[in-house]
Amino acid sequence: MEKITNFSVRIVQKYLPSAFVLAVILTAIIFVLGITIADQGPMTMAGYWGDGFSKLFKFGMQMVLVLLTGYVLAMTPIIKNALNALAKQANTPKQALAITIVVSFICYYLNWGFGMVAGAILARAMGSSVKVHFPLLVAAAYGGELVRGPSSSIPLIIATPGHFMEDAIGIVPVSQTLYSSWNIALTIGLLVLLVAFFLLQKQPKDIIVLEEKEEIIETKVFEGKMCFSDWIEHSRIPTLFLGLLAASYIINKIISDTFSLNLNTMILIFLALGLLLHKNSASYLNAAELAVKAARGIIVQFPLYAGIAGMMTNAGLVTIFSNAIISVATIKTFPLLTFLCAGIVNFFIPSGGGQWAIQGPIMMEAAYNLGADPALTIMAFTWGDGWTNQIQPFWALPLLSVAGLSARDIMGYLVIWLGISGIAIAGTFIILM
Repeated sequence: MEKITNFSVRIVQKYLPSAFVLAVILTAIIFVLGITIADQGPMTMAGYWGDGFSKLFKFGMQMVLVLLTGYVLAMTPIIKNALNALAKQANTPKQALAITIVVSFICYYLNWGFGMVAGAILARAMGSSVKVHFPLLVAAAYGGELVRGPSSSIPLIIATPGHFMEDAIGIVPVSQTLYSSWNIALTIGLLVLLVAFFLLQKQPKDIIVLEEKEEIIETKVFEGKMCFSDWIEHSRIPTLFLGLLAASYIINKIISDTFSLNLNTMILIFLALGLLLHKNSASYLNAAELAVKAARGIIVQFPLYAGIAGMMTNAGLVTIFSNAIISVATIKTFPLLTFLCAGIVNFFIPSGGGQWAIQGPIMMEAAYNLGADPALTIMAFTWGDGWTNQIQPFWALPLLSVAGLSARDIMGYLVIWLGISGIAIAGTFIILM
């Protein structure tokens, strides 16, 4: 295992391009496949790319807000102090890895944006207190990103009244998907495997330690009396009012039994907590400024992947690929093939909701025709969508920005974890069928 991992690390360091260049390469691949496989002309493919470029602006804004609100919450003093206190509990590299994995995994389960930032901040805290190979620590913090928890977009979309496939499949509650007994068991099993995998890794001879570059939320110091604009900006009143307003809305929804856990309510929950836990609007906005910096990769690259999605959809590539998988599926193999199919397409369209909008109707129609369980199909698709995020640098960009590393530094470890986790998830669907 050690030799395989070291080989993977060397190959990735040597050949993996930056996340932006990778997005351009994937665009070129789909462009060529559209011409050669789907019999589309070059200008037609260019038109599909341009039409798709703006299709996911709304969903892209939701993703940025998930990251921003999660980041800002992780930067509150109470959360940072809790993470620093956890870091002080580790005295050895293995303890640092174990604590980082468990905490970041739990945070990812609650919200991927919060988990990504909390994991990166905890990794930095661990790297400051323990002599550990920092890329290995950051890879361990990112390994839990594949977990599918309350902020997983696909099960939440299907559980939301009025979703675009309601007429075909109805409402599928999260009790049958995210909170089914088998899915909870799989989640716990993956955590155990993740801890075991990274604890088995030996520290390299040339350890890369954390380069201290602490992100500081600046607080303006006033000499003399503040004017009203300065006073109100550094007063707790605006953030307290807005935070309580958002919290009141959420509480009222829960009391009236009209609360639905979806992307918008997750953003609102983390917004309320961030506002209430930051000391004033200046502190909140300074943290938001750092969050926007961390989200720059998503902001720049999300439209590129929307363009890829436009080409894949309009040229019929998603349909061609999905039908090729479906043509060999049986009722017993369909969940497994759905998982693999979603994982492959996810590498080109790294957006759960966006991918579901394109590929979901095809897979659900096939599930209906085969008599496959809709809830199981949805979760197979959901796990596939998260699985290949381990080798798709797109979603690692916020964590890498906070940690101060590049995708090349961590992807070698994650390639091996992709294989281990894939066997575990695929094995689960085989057992269930």
